[in-house]
Amino acid sequence: MSTFSIFLVLITIVCFLLIVVIMVQNPKGGGLSSTIGGSQMLGGVQKTTDFLDKSTWTLATILIALILLSSLSFTGTLSDTDSKIIDNMGTAAPNTTTPIAVPAQNTPAATNPVK
Repeated sequence: MSTFSIFLVLITIVCFLLIVVIMVQNPKGGGLSSTIGGSQMLGGVQKTTDFLDKSTWTLATILIALILLSSLSFTGTLSDTDSKIIDNMGTAAPNTTTPIAVPAQNTPAATNPVK
């Protein structure tokens, strides 16, 4: 398994976790803290909100870092160096070391006047 594939799997996992954390939150402050009910669980409502907020920012930072690292580890197996089209164009290109024939200009031939 290539390094890029590993990064791709990690990015997918982080994206899924980020979606779950964002969906658990409620924009009006309810979210997970209102469904749990009671201040005994997870340290209370305020700490749950803080945990979800920190989780969102942490996962977003990890996602950006993974994307940047994966772009550095990309070997380019689909890059232009392996392209068959470019290889064919390279062989069909005219040889630049041979002179190119320039077409003659259509100039009238010099005529000798009759004397």
